Amino acid sequence: MSSSPEPPLPLAELAARFLDASLPRAQWTHQAHLRVGAWHVDRYGAAEALPRLRAAIRRLNEAHGGANTAISGYHETVTAAYVTLIAAFLAASDAGQPLDDRIARLLAGPLADRAVLLRFWSRDTLMSPTARATWVAPDLAPLQLPGGTFPWR
Repeated sequence: MSSSPEPPLPLAELAARFLDASLPRAQWTHQAHLRVGAWHVDRYGAAEALPRLRAAIRRLNEAHGGANTAISGYHETVTAAYVTLIAAFLAASDAGQPLDDRIARLLAGPLADRAVLLRFWSRDTLMSPTARATWVAPDLAPLQLPGGTFPWR
C-alpha cells in the first residue's frame, strides 16, 4: 500500500523552518520554493526579497550538506527570475485575498511548471555556471509581462 504525501506545511511554519534552516530536504520542493518566494515578495517586496532569499537558500543548502558551487546549489538567475515573476503575479492578483489563496492560484497555474523559465532562456544559457553565479538576461524572450498584465491568470 502506498502512503499519500504529507500535506504541505502551513505557510508561516514553512517560512519559519526555511529561515532557520530546519526544513528537511524532502520538504524543500519546487512548490515550497514558490511558496517561500511568494511569502518573501509579499512581506518585503521584490527588491528586498531577493537578497533575503539568496542568503537563506544558500544557508539551507549548506544545512542539508550541499555546496553552493558553479554546478550545484543556489542559482542566481533562477531565483531572480522567479522573484520577478512572483512579484508580477502577486501585483496582478487581488491583494484583498489571503496570501494562501493567491499562492494556491499561483501553484495551480503555469508559473508552477518547473520548465516555465525555458520560455525565456535556452536550457544551455540557464544551466550555465555563469547563470548560476550571477544574473544572466534571458536569451529567448524578455522576462516581462505583456501589456503589464500577468498572462497566466
